[in-house]
Amino acid sequence: MNAEKQKPWDLKERLKEYSLRIIRMYCCLPRADVAHVLGKQVLRSGTSVGAHHREASRARSTAEFISKMEGGLQELDETAYWLELLVGSKTVPPDEMQGLFDETEELIAIFTASVITVKKRKQQ
Repeated sequence: MNAEKQKPWDLKERLKEYSLRIIRMYCCLPRADVAHVLGKQVLRSGTSVGAHHREASRARSTAEFISKMEGGLQELDETAYWLELLVGSKTVPPDEMQGLFDETEELIAIFTASVITVKKRKQQ
């Protein structure tokens, strides 16, 4: 099964695969200083998303769930930024990052929808 073509339905597994893709991307970066600095940033933010989701799944309250999911959303947004800089600086060709860009945007949409849904339920 190609992870980019057929994504796991389980979000926990999907986020683990996303983290592994980030790690593999980092390992393939050129040895240039800018690649090292930007790569470390994307490695930190991109691999922390799954941790935020796991913490959210163990939340003791709705407020804690929202906080953890919003933390994951911030990390996804930050990851998108570092990926943009890797491409914008011509450190990595855009076509090599398109899959990660797409998955990052899809995960942002999933996290956003989850937070909105829970906030609406909380207000009822």
